[in-house]
Amino acid sequence: MAENFDLETVAMTLIGHAGESKSLAYQALYEAKKGNFEEAQKFMEQAGEEMLKAHEIQTDLIVKEAGGEKIDVGLIMVHSQDHLMGAILFKDLVKEFIDLYKTVYDKK
Repeated sequence: MAENFDLETVAMTLIGHAGESKSLAYQALYEAKKGNFEEAQKFMEQAGEEMLKAHEIQTDLIVKEAGGEKIDVGLIMVHSQDHLMGAILFKDLVKEFIDLYKTVYDKK
């Protein structure tokens, strides 16, 4: 992140990556429900890449604040953290559902 950064832009970028991760995880779930586990895995890998981008932004903000830089936490930043946590939870749950679908398909 640049030394002089626009916190609103950072928050919106974080929201974008978290939202894309969640969307890709949903696509993985849809594929797993149909029994397309290889395709589901590809979507989960992409979801993980997007999540990593979002998490890197969050980590950079934490490092900045820990280093003494003042980070103004407004509603947009709170909203971005909410999106990130929701996406993390959703991605984790989708992984569990994919495992369940595999079990169901293996028993057929």
